[in-house]
Amino acid sequence: MGSMVEFKANGRNGTGYLAMPPGGMGKGLIVVQEYWGLVDHIKDLAERFAKAGYVALSPDLYHGKTTKSPDEAGKMLMALNIAEAGKDMKGSAEYLLANPAVTSRRVGIVGFCMGGQLALHAGMEYPEVIAAVVDFYGIHPAVKIDAKRVRVPVLGHFGKQDKSVSKESVETLATSINGTGGSFEYHYYEAGHAFFNDTRPVYSERDAKVSWQRTLDFLKAHVS
Repeated sequence: MGSMVEFKANGRNGTGYLAMPPGGMGKGLIVVQEYWGLVDHIKDLAERFAKAGYVALSPDLYHGKTTKSPDEAGKMLMALNIAEAGKDMKGSAEYLLANPAVTSRRVGIVGFCMGGQLALHAGMEYPEVIAAVVDFYGIHPAVKIDAKRVRVPVLGHFGKQDKSVSKESVETLATSINGTGGSFEYHYYEAGHAFFNDTRPVYSERDAKVSWQRTLDFLKAHVS
């Protein structure tokens, strides 16, 4: 099992859940939470990535707060300070790269729901420490992505029945990134929002398995 750790985040301390691979060493990976907070599901995902060979760190962007209420989660999402969340993600990357167990020169970042959009933000802002982004149905109205600044490869997973992330917005962003020299590969699944979350009724086992393998293949190809 992993453990909670502290890291520096632009002059202050951040915390996160760190999961280590069975071999004790591996490439670095940041796992970014949904809008519920750093709940057990996200810790479990960090453990799954660790079993796949990654030193996985999930920063606590709500600094100790979690919820099971969709209304409260929505309020916490909207109250999130994006600049501070960015510092937490950058601090997470720097913590991993300073860890002797991490073998990669930069880290990957994978985010879910709110975390998917934040992962894109981090890849745009901190390409010196982040090598690749995986976005699972990312959504956050306060996080604006400048396609011209996204220069790390991106993999996106989206559900055809997801009412919170429109197909038009995904295709517009992907076309903009690809058209300005970046790389945004994306896939659609016969599923709704949060189809990867096996603690929710929207979970789709078939689509989760396919997107999981595509994610591992993508990270293997781009994080070194």
